Amino acid sequence: MINKNSGSKASSGSGDYREKIRAHRTKNLYRALLIIAVLGIVALIVRIQYVNHVYTGYEVVGSVERNSSYDSMDVRLGKSILTYSKDGAHCSDSKGNVLWNQTYEIQDLKLVTAGSVVGIANYNGRNIYILNENEQMCRITTTMPIRNMCVAENGTSTIVIYDTNATYLDTYNAVGEQLYHGQTHMSNSGYPAAIGLSPNGKMLMVGYMYVDAGTVKTTVAFYNFGTVGDNYTDHLVSGFDYTDLIVPEVGFLSNTMSYAVGDNRIMFYSGDEQPSVKAEYLLDNEILSVFSGNGHLGVVFASGSDKGRYRLSVYNATGDLVDDYYFDLDYTDIFFEKNDFVVYNESECLIRTYDGKDKFAGTFDLSVHVMMPTDKAYCYVIADENIIETIQLN
Repeated sequence: MINKNSGSKASSGSGDYREKIRAHRTKNLYRALLIIAVLGIVALIVRIQYVNHVYTGYEVVGSVERNSSYDSMDVRLGKSILTYSKDGAHCSDSKGNVLWNQTYEIQDLKLVTAGSVVGIANYNGRNIYILNENEQMCRITTTMPIRNMCVAENGTSTIVIYDTNATYLDTYNAVGEQLYHGQTHMSNSGYPAAIGLSPNGKMLMVGYMYVDAGTVKTTVAFYNFGTVGDNYTDHLVSGFDYTDLIVPEVGFLSNTMSYAVGDNRIMFYSGDEQPSVKAEYLLDNEILSVFSGNGHLGVVFASGSDKGRYRLSVYNATGDLVDDYYFDLDYTDIFFEKNDFVVYNESECLIRTYDGKDKFAGTFDLSVHVMMPTDKAYCYVIADENIIETIQLN
């Protein structure tokens, strides 16, 4: 009897213990869920405040002096500042450190950039300098006059050179070795009025312009320098013909998406091997400017509307129209970030999100030559001829 009663008491005590453990675990679970819910609400509030916050000014968080000549120009090159003139070019970081210096003598200077790579040449000259923000990559010397060029983000370059009877398209790798030599004639192919390279240098896009029976026509052609292109004559993998269209600009938003901007329409092409037409947009106004970068294409028109003097149509990396934006700022440059775009001139700046919210509309204390983003949100580098400042919007 004693053993039986003792066993019964032990069983009852064990059950109470397990119940207490279960209750404790449930209580901890509810507590953890409550903490997660509170943290989620706090994060949501912070996010809403961040998204809706409008910046009204800025503070200077870093400043260094610089010296640049009165006749020099500044452009963004990656996360650095490229300063160039007819006598030479140099690249500086945001702290004013000169990363490299290139001397030359160029009368009719032509400069093209792609990401952190720049090509500098003399129109009708024989030399091209390919550099990135960190180093001088190569110097290419041609035997015929240079008429046009483009560069890729990996340092590949294509040069249009002119001869009396033909125009040639020569493509080089980042160390100056010739990869491809092509020849065009006005009588069959037309003149290569616009050229562009994919970021990896694999695809060359050319807009050929020619006149047929008194009508201006354009062919947009794609050349593939990879293994797929080896199976096609002259590496030509696809081409598209347009009547009554002049195409002064072509380019790539990524390795798989390219665009051609004509005088009455914009075309997007998809594919990294044999591109095909993705979308076309007819235009109802004259184009004033074209900007691209960070997977976006922006086309500026005179608006003809009371919404603003200018209309900016922005397309994303898949060739879809994000939206039309109106503004009055007389811009010198426009660049695109992940969530917003920046319009600025020497004295004013507008930062607007892609859903149409103005994050900042204000003035600079400097006469700004160039502005570029940093890795920190709403923190930028601005520079005039005497100083480089890092500013944080507030």
